[in-house]
This record gives sequence, structure tokens and C-alpha cells, in this order.
Amino acid sequence: MTLQNSTWTSAWPLLLLSFVLLTACRREEPTKPPAARGCIACHAVVLDKNHDLACTSCHRGDEDAADKAEAHAGLIAQPAHPDTMAATCGTCHPEEVRDIRQSAHFTLKNLVNLVRRAFGAESDLQSLMEIPVAEEPQDVLGLADDLLRRRCLRCHLYYKGDAYPSVTHGTGCAACHLEFRNGKLASHRFLPVPGDRQCLSCHYGNKVGFDYYGRFDNDLNDDFRTPYTTKEEHFRPYGVEYHELAADIHQQHGLVCTDCHSGGELMRSGVAGPSCAGCHNAEVLAKTLPPRVRKTESGYLFLAGSDKKERLLPLMTDPAHAISPGRISCQVCHAQWTFNDHGKHLLRSDSDEYEAWTRLTIQESSEVTEVLSNNTDFSKEELPPEMTDKISFKKRYGLWYKGYSLRRWEAQMLRRDKDGNVVVVRPLLDYSISWLDREGRVRFDSRPSHADDSGLFPYTPHTTGKAGVFYRQRLNNIHLSEPAKEDRKND
Repeated sequence: MTLQNSTWTSAWPLLLLSFVLLTACRREEPTKPPAARGCIACHAVVLDKNHDLACTSCHRGDEDAADKAEAHAGLIAQPAHPDTMAATCGTCHPEEVRDIRQSAHFTLKNLVNLVRRAFGAESDLQSLMEIPVAEEPQDVLGLADDLLRRRCLRCHLYYKGDAYPSVTHGTGCAACHLEFRNGKLASHRFLPVPGDRQCLSCHYGNKVGFDYYGRFDNDLNDDFRTPYTTKEEHFRPYGVEYHELAADIHQQHGLVCTDCHSGGELMRSGVAGPSCAGCHNAEVLAKTLPPRVRKTESGYLFLAGSDKKERLLPLMTDPAHAISPGRISCQVCHAQWTFNDHGKHLLRSDSDEYEAWTRLTIQESSEVTEVLSNNTDFSKEELPPEMTDKISFKKRYGLWYKGYSLRRWEAQMLRRDKDGNVVVVRPLLDYSISWLDREGRVRFDSRPSHADDSGLFPYTPHTTGKAGVFYRQRLNNIHLSEPAKEDRKND
């Protein structure tokens, strides 16, 4: 008995081990989750509630395919692009897509025709897409067309913009309604109302909009640019360093671009823009209240700004406003500073000689800057002097270099417009263009534009502030007899 118990006791561990092993052999493997299929398997995007649709609703392709090639069959990479937005965005927004195709923001015809007529064009184009291609320009207008296609029009709805962190944007509807940061799409959430970041991706570099934030581009020469570090993530987010001047009083109070410039004005043709009197003249307000303005016992309140708070509208009460009502633009007295870039010289050079440009490698164009920075560094392999046609996207020979005679923001220039009103003007069309071919021959030598009055045109500087005590001197010390050219909004 004692022997049997001892045998059983010693065999027990072996029996227990056998049981465990047999149980382990019969245990089923845990079920693996099924592999993610469709677009979200590779593209983790978050949509806004108004666009919470299947990816294929806009991008097409095959969402059920597991193979990449099959999934991308028929894919539309840029559904908001002008060539495809009617079939994609237009299915839900037909009126907006139809209207924007006629707007100045889409066609840029005002700017295009302004420049082309200054160089001899006798008829107008309906869109930037109609600008002729001139590989070997035979006259100065052909050279100006090449300038427009390859150098000037770097920001329009068919093109993603320059390769700068704060400049690259989407195409078509996405240019304004999707957010890009550091040159890449930051979010797939569509913005019902574009923010100032979207506006400044085109309205930068001494154009109306940049001045709203008090920014004025530095000179291009190395000797005149400020080599200071910046609080921004990138040293030149807009391509060139800029001076920090006084921002517009509306910007200081938190207003954004779309508080004054409505979607109707920006996306349709023939819709009037804002007026100062519409918000600050008590008589005008008593007749018509602008959108988001309401009257209270304390005054008129305006719902505005990215914080969507109501702000009290200051009214025109100074006796100076009654001196000459309707005859003097508000900015004549209230603009703190203006863009005064005198003498814009543009040279198309097909030559591969770059030594003369070593101090002018920063050129307000990412393409030109890249070629000059690379080719003036003898340790690098030389790049060809080519630039992309921003409409056809084809590269063509020749770089367009740019320089200024003078860049200043002091001393607002005043003239009378076609209706006799005193307005602020800027040198907008004082261009001279040249062409040096591959053999070093000068085809066109500093051919000036035919613009009257030294290329001065009325514009509205977005640098509003208090008029100050010397506002009368602006009127007394300026020649106001000659009328200025018709105002052009798209400068």
C-alpha cells in the first residue's frame, strides 16, 4: 500500500504535464481581424460633416478593390481642379461652379488684359487660358505673353502655386476651401469660409492683402535683405523676407478678409465690393444694414472675426468728413502706407551665364531661385535654365529674372480718377522687358510698357488707420489735376 501510494505520487507530475500538452494542442488559434480594405486602408483622412461621403464620390476609382492598381483605375487625383470640378463639386454645388467660372478670381482677365494692352494688344482675352504661347517671340507682345505664362501667373486656380511653405495651395475649389500647410494638404475638412491663410497664399509679396498684415517685401539683393532669424517655422515662407510695418486697423481688431469681401464678390462676376461708408456712415446704415450688422441702443454691432464676436462699429463723426463728401477716397487720409515699387525690370535670359546674379538669387519665384542658388554653387551639377509654363505645365528654355529700381512705402501718391475723385495710386505698370537668347544676342532691350502716367493706377491700400494731424498736407502737397487710369481690382 505504501509502495502504490509512492508510485502514484511520483507519476502525478508526468500525468499533469501530458494533460496540459494535449489541451494546448487542441487550442484554436485566435481569430485575426480582417485586413482593412478600400481607400481607408491606405488613406486615413477625416472629413467634415457636410462632405462625409465615400471617397469614390469625388475621386472615383474602385473602393472595393484590394489591389492598388485596380483601386486607382479611373482615379481623379484632383477632383476640385477646374477641368473636373463641374463633374465632381458641381454635382452638389452647380450654381457656385457655374458662377465662379465667370469671376475675375477664376479668369484673371482684368490683370491679363491690363498687362497685354500695355504692351500693344488691341483686343481683350476672356481668360488667362487664352494667352498665346510664344516660344520664339517675334514682337514685344509675344514676349509679354511669355512673361505672363511663365513668370507672372504663378497663382491661379489651375496651378498649385510656388514651392514655398505658405504659398502652395490646392487647385480649383480646393485653392480656397482646403487648408495647406508647409506645402502639403493639412486637412481634408472643407472650409465653408476661407481663412486669411488661404487668401495670403495668393495675395502675398506686395499685393493687396499682404499689406493688411503690415508686410512689405525686402529688396532682392543680398545687401538689402535683413538676415535676422524669424519666429516663423520657415525663414522665407513667402519666398522673400519682409518688413513688419503697421497692420490695418481692421486686422488689429480681429477682422478677417471675408468679413468685408463676401463669397458673392469673390465667386461671381459683377458683384460690388465693400465700401467704408457702408459700415461707418450713420446715414447709409440707417437706410441699409450690411450682413451681420444690427442696430442696438449702444450703436451698430458687427458680427465678425475668426472668433465670431460682435464688435462696435465706429461712425464717421469728425467734421473733416464733410469737407468734400464723395470726392476724396477714404484711404487718401487713412492709409498708413502704400506699395511704391518703382521701375520693374524683367529679363528673359536663355544664357547659361549666372555669375552676375550671385547676389540676386532670391527672385520671388521658387523656380528661378532654385536654378540660381544651384548654379552659383560650383559644387553642384548645373540645372538647365528652364521655367514651367504655368498654364500648360510644359518646361521651356529661358529664365525670367526680376529687379527693381526702387522699393519704398513712404509718400502716398494721389491722383484724380476718371470721375474726378482723389484716389491713392501705385506704380503698377512701369515694366521694362528684355530678352537675351542662347547665343547671347539681345533680341529686345528694356522695352517699356505703353502705360500712361508712368504706369500709375488707383488702388485701395489695406493699411487703414487714424488720419493723424497731417492729413491735409497730403492734399496740399500733391498735383491732382491729371486724371488717373480706370481702377483695376486685380493687381
